[in-house]
Amino acid sequence: MNILVLGSGGREHTFAYKIVQSPICDTLFVAPGNAGTASIATNVAIAVTDFSAIKDLVLQENIEMVVVGPEDPLVRGISDYFAEDSQLKDVVVIGPSKEGAQLEGSKEYAKEFLIRHNIPTAAYQSFTAATVDDGKQFLETLQAPYVLKADGLAAGKGVLILQDIDEAKAELENMLTNKKFGAASEKVVIEEFLDGIELSVFVLTDGKNYLTLPTAKDYKRIGEGDTGLNTGGMGAISPVPFVDDALMTKIEERIIKPTVQGLEKENIDYKGFIFIGLIKVGDDPKVIEYNVRMGDPETEAVLPRVKTDLVQLFQHVGNQSLDKVNLELDKRSAAAVVTVSGGYPEAYEKGKEITGIDTITDSIVFHAGTSLEGNKVVTSGGRVMAITSLNEDFRKAIKASYQSIEKLNFDRMYYRKDLGFDL
Repeated sequence: MNILVLGSGGREHTFAYKIVQSPICDTLFVAPGNAGTASIATNVAIAVTDFSAIKDLVLQENIEMVVVGPEDPLVRGISDYFAEDSQLKDVVVIGPSKEGAQLEGSKEYAKEFLIRHNIPTAAYQSFTAATVDDGKQFLETLQAPYVLKADGLAAGKGVLILQDIDEAKAELENMLTNKKFGAASEKVVIEEFLDGIELSVFVLTDGKNYLTLPTAKDYKRIGEGDTGLNTGGMGAISPVPFVDDALMTKIEERIIKPTVQGLEKENIDYKGFIFIGLIKVGDDPKVIEYNVRMGDPETEAVLPRVKTDLVQLFQHVGNQSLDKVNLELDKRSAAAVVTVSGGYPEAYEKGKEITGIDTITDSIVFHAGTSLEGNKVVTSGGRVMAITSLNEDFRKAIKASYQSIEKLNFDRMYYRKDLGFDL
């Protein structure tokens, strides 16, 4: 079958890398793709939210499956667009309906869903510009640090964790009345701070049945020791070493099952990935957030460990037959280290030539912010590449990724050298 992956990052290159290994895939298209996907698939210069151009491509190329990488097209309703079009309705779309995508599209919607289904999470309240003073009063009732979350999509950067009450009040004002995050912060969720260690769990569901994919832990801060500004993610490790069977059972029973059952009970059409951001407080898992797609860079650590044919898995999602699948995983650990442009996550330059890619043989190179200029691979984004290595010992996997990165070069390349420091 012909397949289309939507997106242009490291996550989408990883999907492409796995999909082309499947004998079921005839031709793979990636829109818009990057320099990495260009080497294994056909890139098409279409934006992920240009639904009519995507439709034309699907019909023209006889595409039978669309794998949606990023959240934006899902929140805008691409799955519904396909389901409601007589020419597209038989195409398998991996990604939830617009309603299901609200789990990521609105922090308030997600919190209400969690509370309705008795899924453990932090206490919270939400506020708008009209109730900013109530928000400041609510902050007074909490202990530091204070957690402020823009309700809408803010490219992974709409969460502030602040130690000082006056700063928290000023930022609340900034988000609500000065629109710090644009439309995303027209509503702000304030929640209690949970103290613990974070991890992510990934679920693939057909709306009724589900498979739990490997756990992962990513590193969001630009600076070593988890300091500095939040980024889209500086690296990830899978599986998470501290997750034992007892914790996994709690996650399954208290969080994953009630989430999938809740979606089914509420008749929310959901065929795709659920990314559950968790925090382990003492011995108990609580939900920090939902995302409605695979994480990036976690995908670059999780998918290389999935041995089962990915296209076959997606076919089972389309047929609602995931209960027939026996998921086979690589027992080894994977470590993905992200190289970024100098200056990221603030202003950075693009168009820097990247050399040394072909010399890396012991790791997998996943492109993120790259493009082609003639035969040259150049930087085109903040996060440039993820380098993934596998080993029985996660420490050795991390070390192998660092050794591979030493062969890479572009002007002002930066990466964190302390991944796994907290494990």
